[in-house]
Amino acid sequence: MLAFMQLIFRYGFFKIQNIPLALADWQYGLLVLSTVLIAGGGYVINNIFDQNTDAINKPKTVIVGKSISETQAYNFYIGLTVTGVAIGFYLSNVIAKPGFAALFILIAATLYLYATSLKQMMLIGNIIVALLLSFSVIIIGIFDLYPATGLDNQQQMGLFFSILLDYAIFAFMINLLREIVKDIEDTDGDYNQGMNTLPIAIGKSRTAKIVFGLSFFPLFFILFYINKYLFELLFVTLYLLLFVVGPLIFFTVKMWTATTKKEFHFLSMLLKWILLFGILSVVVISLNMKYNA
Repeated sequence: MLAFMQLIFRYGFFKIQNIPLALADWQYGLLVLSTVLIAGGGYVINNIFDQNTDAINKPKTVIVGKSISETQAYNFYIGLTVTGVAIGFYLSNVIAKPGFAALFILIAATLYLYATSLKQMMLIGNIIVALLLSFSVIIIGIFDLYPATGLDNQQQMGLFFSILLDYAIFAFMINLLREIVKDIEDTDGDYNQGMNTLPIAIGKSRTAKIVFGLSFFPLFFILFYINKYLFELLFVTLYLLLFVVGPLIFFTVKMWTATTKKEFHFLSMLLKWILLFGILSVVVISLNMKYNA
């Protein structure tokens, strides 16, 4: 999903608009690779510390301790993270902003802290994961738009950066909902490991009602965005109503009545699809911006 999002924004948005970009295609590929490697490292370290929890919540998908040893997993983590950060150092120098390399170190460090301690703090872990996903959208603008911005195109590039920020906000809201729903789904295993997630602290039912309430934020955000910026673009409006707003309303309704692990798993997957179709909408919007259709 991470790589897909970044590729969509580059080739389904920037390239269609034919705007100046700081990175060559192969360099942008390195940016995608870097973020994927660091995220992969975060996934590995998270699995290392989640072995006991996953044995209860997802016994069929346990890898560390089954398919590979813990030592091998640590080696994978170090290799993935160091390689990702090293590529980040290179790209920061390519755009003549060596200080930007600190972003990759910060992301890697945050993923490690999340796996070892932050995820055990009520809501903090959920917010961190959602922020990291949204930042994977913003980092595109930092490395591909910002260095190519000058006095002659400042207004145009500012518009594209603001669109990126809007999508980052959307990604944050949807992923935050999904992380909380996943916590509800994984309550049993998390409880046995002494974690302090929201559903453990206040119960599954109350947490589900909180998610129900929170789901109105992205819903109103999208409807406001359509009304203010996209209402005259009929095809875009229909696309968003059919593939994003409709499923989000369905999610909200089902969230009120969901009680079983199976239902929460379905709702978690539904949010993943909503995020996917939401990101894909940038291609539809971009084509309308280019051809003024």
